Amino acid sequence: MSQTSLAHHPSIAHVIVPRPRDLGDFEVRRALPAAECRSVGPFVFFDQMGPLTLQQGQALDVRPHPHIGLATITWLFEGQIRHLDSLGSDLVIRPGEVNWMTAGRGIVHSERSPASQRHAGARLSGIQAWLALPRELEECEPDFQHYPYDDFPRLEQDGVQVALIAGSAFGRRSPVRTATETLYAELRLAAGRRLQIPIVAEEQALYIATGSIELGAQHYGAGTLLVLKPQAAAQFSAVNDCICMLLGGAPLDGKRHLWWNFVSSSLDRLELAKADWQAGRFGTVPGDDEFIPLPQAAPPAN
Repeated sequence: MSQTSLAHHPSIAHVIVPRPRDLGDFEVRRALPAAECRSVGPFVFFDQMGPLTLQQGQALDVRPHPHIGLATITWLFEGQIRHLDSLGSDLVIRPGEVNWMTAGRGIVHSERSPASQRHAGARLSGIQAWLALPRELEECEPDFQHYPYDDFPRLEQDGVQVALIAGSAFGRRSPVRTATETLYAELRLAAGRRLQIPIVAEEQALYIATGSIELGAQHYGAGTLLVLKPQAAAQFSAVNDCICMLLGGAPLDGKRHLWWNFVSSSLDRLELAKADWQAGRFGTVPGDDEFIPLPQAAPPAN
């Protein structure tokens, strides 16, 4: 459960500081969903993995598992991840690139360290996010798109670097195709630099991945999600070199239920997905014969 405190700056609705979660060989910080804020625009799940230096024999090995009703996006700061899925996709993602996977009615994928990263000293750090699909697209055909580094608009001026991952902001537009209005950008600021957060989406938040910032008289450190009030103007400055993620978009068109790796507007659909995975009806990942069994003690749907 995330620890949430009341914000003091007038532009902030919630300050969410997630506790680290141990996933075996890895630790993540889960900012969404949180008790005080279930979603920001279409973003319903937001994990920071790492930064991690791999030890001898250690690697990322997320075995094949299913998804429905969502799109996933992986954004790396360091390291590499090999993605394989039931559509036949097989691709290594690197920092500054995007893997955008649309689960729709159902997809299976795995995420593993490629052979080149299975050594002591390899680094891994990044963000894994889920975006709920609009109701009319929850059962769409699954899809996978990879966007290379050079596809993304990038701006750099006076110690501020912006990579626009999705949506429109800073006078640019990302080529990433989204199912609904979405804003997603990486912001890198050198110590002492300032940036005005653009008001381009109805719901917006700022996640501090590394370093720390000041907003008004308030100081916020790494691993903090600042959920902004609608149409709230905010300018922040970097206390030291920092990386922040700006995320948001249009509000969800109704409540979403999350259970394990499934997202849906229907509780019955979650039950069907659980039964389909147990019965082997989701399909398989070519070249990766392992799988993660359906959890028996997963939290109830909400």
